[in-house]
Amino acid sequence: MRLALAAGTSTPELARATACALGRDLERCTVERFPDGELAVALPDVRGADVYLIQGTPPPAHDHLAELLLLADAARRAGAARVTGVLPYVAYARQDRRGAEGEGVGGRVVADQLSAALDRVVAVDLHTAALEGFFSCPVEHLAAVPLLAARVRPLATGCVVVAPDLGAIGRARHYAGLLGLDVAAVRKRRLSGREVEALGVDGDVRGRDVLVVDDMISTGATVAAAVNALRGAGARRAAVVATHPLLVPPAEELLGSLDLDALVVSDSVRTAACTTPPLDVVGLGPLLADAIGRLHREAPMAQLLAAT
Repeated sequence: MRLALAAGTSTPELARATACALGRDLERCTVERFPDGELAVALPDVRGADVYLIQGTPPPAHDHLAELLLLADAARRAGAARVTGVLPYVAYARQDRRGAEGEGVGGRVVADQLSAALDRVVAVDLHTAALEGFFSCPVEHLAAVPLLAARVRPLATGCVVVAPDLGAIGRARHYAGLLGLDVAAVRKRRLSGREVEALGVDGDVRGRDVLVVDDMISTGATVAAAVNALRGAGARRAAVVATHPLLVPPAEELLGSLDLDALVVSDSVRTAACTTPPLDVVGLGPLLADAIGRLHREAPMAQLLAAT
């Protein structure tokens, strides 16, 4: 069965890097937008092929999700034998439960749509591993943490790895295990979509450098609250590492005010350059290429998967 790679418009540079790592060319798919905003996509002849669609759902999430669903439909109508969605970033992953009566569960809605359109999903550092249970198709949940940990290793000597909230404790322990460091956590309370309050620090950070780790940075409010709380508890220098740099306003302003030693992210999301502080970007192309190659060959995936 022929391996075919196609990409939407969400992360074209990452798609090209993935194809290059596999020694393959991307299929010549087209994505057009009509004057009324509707999308139209087309794929070349992929009849009988094992098709991998590299298309995450970063902002604007709805456009990128619709594009992926249309690409999957086009692949099926073109006769693809199998269609796998490769999503470096999955939107709505934070909506994994109802916070109040009357709310919808966005994560389940998106998972249902993707499960109906795709034979398999490949995702990177989901906000919660429990999201995999929302899908009725198989999910390969890849871990970018080892790549990011390797990049920050030179900066991390003597640091304390810090989870910016209690939900990130598992991720912090993963980093700490790879780097041989201690772990601490910040307790927070979310006041709104843009406001976060730090309630305290669990762990000894006085006189220590800290490495704050999270799966994503959206407005930067969680990171800013955590770094300020850590400095209030006596921490010295601070660096931040996160897989998904959404960096929606006012993220650059908030992060620029923190005097960070480093801000390390992946290229899972196509983002404008952040000048203060500058981004240190780790490419995910080799990781995605390894996963696609293994799936195509039906080889074991355990070495690439996130811990559950």
